[in-house]
Amino acid sequence: MKTIKNPVLPGYHPDPCIIRVEDDYYMAVSTFEWFPGVQIHHSKDLVNWRLLTYPLTRTSQLNMIGNINSGGVWAPALSYSDGIFYLIYTDVKSRMGAFKDTHNYLVTAENIEGPWSEPIYLNSSGFDPSLFHDEDGTKWLVNMIWDFRKGKNSFAGIALQEYSVEHQKLVGPIQNIFKGTELKVTEAPHLYKRNGYYYLLTAEGGTWYTHAVTVARSKSLFGPYEVDPTNPVLSSNQENLEQLQKAGHGSLVETQNGQWYMAHLCARPIVDQKCILGRETALQKCYWTDDDWIRVEGGPYPQMEVEAPDLPSHPFEMESNEDDFNDQTLKKYWNSLRRTFSEDWISLVEKPGYLTLKGGESMQSTHHQSLVARRLESFYVEVETEVTFSPENFQQMAGLIVYYDTDDYVYLRVTTHEEFGKCIGIIESKYGKYDELLQEDLSLFSASTKLKAVIEKQWLHFSFVDGEGKWNEIGPKIDISHLSDDDADYIRFTGTFVGMCVQDLSGQRIPAHFDYFNYR
Repeated sequence: MKTIKNPVLPGYHPDPCIIRVEDDYYMAVSTFEWFPGVQIHHSKDLVNWRLLTYPLTRTSQLNMIGNINSGGVWAPALSYSDGIFYLIYTDVKSRMGAFKDTHNYLVTAENIEGPWSEPIYLNSSGFDPSLFHDEDGTKWLVNMIWDFRKGKNSFAGIALQEYSVEHQKLVGPIQNIFKGTELKVTEAPHLYKRNGYYYLLTAEGGTWYTHAVTVARSKSLFGPYEVDPTNPVLSSNQENLEQLQKAGHGSLVETQNGQWYMAHLCARPIVDQKCILGRETALQKCYWTDDDWIRVEGGPYPQMEVEAPDLPSHPFEMESNEDDFNDQTLKKYWNSLRRTFSEDWISLVEKPGYLTLKGGESMQSTHHQSLVARRLESFYVEVETEVTFSPENFQQMAGLIVYYDTDDYVYLRVTTHEEFGKCIGIIESKYGKYDELLQEDLSLFSASTKLKAVIEKQWLHFSFVDGEGKWNEIGPKIDISHLSDDDADYIRFTGTFVGMCVQDLSGQRIPAHFDYFNYR
């Protein structure tokens, strides 16, 4: 029996929205403050997946300069109708305190790989928008409603409003069609229609260990919605942390031969309920009962291995994890923080065979960092790069970074010092508090320096090569469990990245040249 091994998208790939178009399956996931916006993954068999494209590649579609940590793109919803792909997404500008500034947009494309249109503004009443295409040709937007008022349930229900293709805007009355169950924190709505029922799939319980998928149905799109008597249909067994945790935020897809699957987010803690890989994506097989309710096979807890659909196996040739920067374009797995890849700060041609980054703002900036990184997708990883860098003062730094957000990162960086010249040391920011982990930086004597990070679950160890060609361990074994959603005063939503960066806090924007980046 062929099986799906979960998570199918390991590492930071939350809030999956899955669809099928003929024989192709597509899954969109959240990208938050990382650019380009929205990842779309592709499969032919639900077993093998590849990163296919990013729809939001232009500042005109997504301007995140200054966006807060874990702001930006929340919960994209992908759909297809009349030969057009529709993508709905939220750009979150603020999220802490009573208010949330959540702007919802729509882009379209005739081809999944683009070009994708300029955005159409929809509303800002809440987040997690999704578009439902009814059988009569009408289109309807649902999103959760945010209520900031004292004494109110801030997750106030699910708003429904018609979308006019002709006028490219929402039209008609807004109705609150579902106020949730006793699990509360009702969000992530998706509508489906089957056997005369409208099914409303929502996430409840909060996107933590109490996360769940709940279902309600109605004969009318406008309700009232009857709650599934066995809710939640999917949640996690918090007493068995070896299993997938945080299961929730589901979406449904029907295969060509009538089988049903649910895509959902999940997470895998490594220590003290901390998940350094962030929230990942898994698939569960489903079935319908005789009285027309959907169930997860073996549920309500998610399975690590799931029976695959009866479809021809279709593996993909994956992009190499060894990047020598000899191509004219970046590999798809590379991301930047908040800003587009543009020649004013990043180049693959300025020094052929190298990735050149010009010095940007500090690691705590939410504006113009010169940082290129990729998701950490395994608990055991070794990454290596080589940087050529000639700093002129202590405000200029370049190197290898293990990064969660502006508050939490660990950085093996090359800089210079007034007394002992070019040198290497380790910077750590933990809960926003800056530290340097060596008593004194170590002097460097060559133009280029090889840098390595070895990650074994919550432990990180750095080493470097300079001069004699031998690897030298540097600094202590570092606990990186703080690089997680779960180790912060206020909930956050991304995951750990590994990558290269350059800072020039003097404003001279001096460059660093990276010869390669290997991820093993």
